[in-house]
This record gives sequence, structure tokens and C-alpha cells, in this order.
Amino acid sequence: MNLESEMQPLDAGRVYVLAGPSGVGKGTVVKELKRLHPDLQVAISATTRHCRPGEEDGVDYHFVTAEQFDEILSQDGFLEWAEVHGLNRYGTLRSDVAARLAQTDGPVLLEIDLAGARQIKKSCPGAKFVFLSPPSMEELCARLFGRGTETEAERERRMQTAQVEMAARDEFDYVVVNNTVEQAARELASVLGIG
Repeated sequence: MNLESEMQPLDAGRVYVLAGPSGVGKGTVVKELKRLHPDLQVAISATTRHCRPGEEDGVDYHFVTAEQFDEILSQDGFLEWAEVHGLNRYGTLRSDVAARLAQTDGPVLLEIDLAGARQIKKSCPGAKFVFLSPPSMEELCARLFGRGTETEAERERRMQTAQVEMAARDEFDYVVVNNTVEQAARELASVLGIG
């Protein structure tokens, strides 16, 4: 993991930000999009949360300690970062996005939360923003409970956060409803200009 801060200006017009409520399926839709378009560059977030079963460091996330996160933050190494659900911190490494932009003439996708998207809106005003929405709040609730990785208190916290996040969808340039993973990935590819 390259933690160096890349301070050169980013080509924000090729940066696309995907956000949406917790449990909406951002990661699943991005995996399908990568399957359909293997050359798509997707930034990998750093996080202080523990690795879940099936996740791999450097592939799904850069898993870092709280101390490592603080060090990166002190070096202005994040384009955005946030504390999510009052539990863990996530951030997009400036160096990761710069390296990915240098590797392609196409878009670079950032999959982040609402707070991070708002930071990117300020730091990269030319970036484009896509909101991934569930078909309904009932469906979102079913997806969160079906995941089985959170405690009851975490699920309640996530649902409260999701209601706030759903209210922010008008802040985004595009809205993609995740009725099915395949349909959402095709629509997102179209927004990115790759499908």
C-alpha cells in the first residue's frame, strides 16, 4: 500500500463517486461492474474496521490500525475520510486515486459513504456523483438483516443512518436504483461511459 500523499491536481472530471445507504449493495454492484468491465479502475478505501470473512487486504480494503490511519491523516493522505456509525473510520487514499488516474484514460470509481461524497464534492468539484438507491426502505431493511454480520444495535444504527442518507439523494448527479445487481451494474456502466 502506497501511503505517500500525492499532491498534484487530480483530473476530477474522470473521478466518479458512488455512494448510497449502508446495505444497498454498493460493493456487490461494483464487483459485477468489474466482472463486466475488468479494466475499470476502482479506488480501494482504507479502513480501521476488521476484515470480514472472504475479504482480502489490498483487494477489498486497505485494512489499517487506528494509529496508521492517524498517520495518513496527519500527512494529508486522504481525499476524504469519515467515521461511520460511530465505530470505524474509512478513507480514500489520495495516492491510490492519483495512481489509478495515471493508469487509464477512462474513469476512476470511488465507492464511499455520504459523508465522504460530500467531502469529495468540496475537494474535487469536477467529480461526478452517483447515488445507489434501494427499491424501497423495506427492501433495504431486509438486505441489512440478511447480511448477518452486524449486531442488533449496529443494524438499528445503520437503519437510522440509511434514512438520513436516503434524504440526500437529490445532492447527486445520477441515481441508480438497485432492483437487481445486473441491472444496476449496467446502468452504472452507462453513467461511467463504459457500457
